[in-house]
Amino acid sequence: MFEDEASFRQDPSLYQTWAPRGEQPRIPTTGQRHTQKIFGAVALRQPRFHFHQATVFNGATYTQFLQQLAESYPRRRIILIHDNVAYHRAPEVKSWLSGQRRFEVAALPPYSPELNAVEPVWHHTRLQATHNRYYPETEQFIASLRGALQNMARHPNQIARYLQPFL
Repeated sequence: MFEDEASFRQDPSLYQTWAPRGEQPRIPTTGQRHTQKIFGAVALRQPRFHFHQATVFNGATYTQFLQQLAESYPRRRIILIHDNVAYHRAPEVKSWLSGQRRFEVAALPPYSPELNAVEPVWHHTRLQATHNRYYPETEQFIASLRGALQNMARHPNQIARYLQPFL
């Protein structure tokens, strides 16, 4: 499984879209800086997407996500490939992993997001939930983001083509 984290901001981002020549698309904004923090992991052989929403990225919240992964695969060995962010090596993470014989962890080289299979999934999430969209209320933003994430978790065929280069 490949693991990564992403922050999604409520303020809109312009992405490729159609517009008449000379008329730049405009999306309103509230000026809010509300952000949702999401841990995500993809299994490659039988495509599957897992996510966990957190208030912050730290050792404790990462351990919660790892526990969620362990519960999703109760009898399987998990080879977890993640980046080198500091909280992946936090004491509570090391302690939790030391008690998990089914987990084998490997770190990606520094500054190599192109090697992480979750990165294209984050792009897909932004296309589905945040790019070119205006959410005047935080609740609308969270509902859209959560809906896109849950949809991928329920229907991993949506992201299967993104995972092909990693097989």
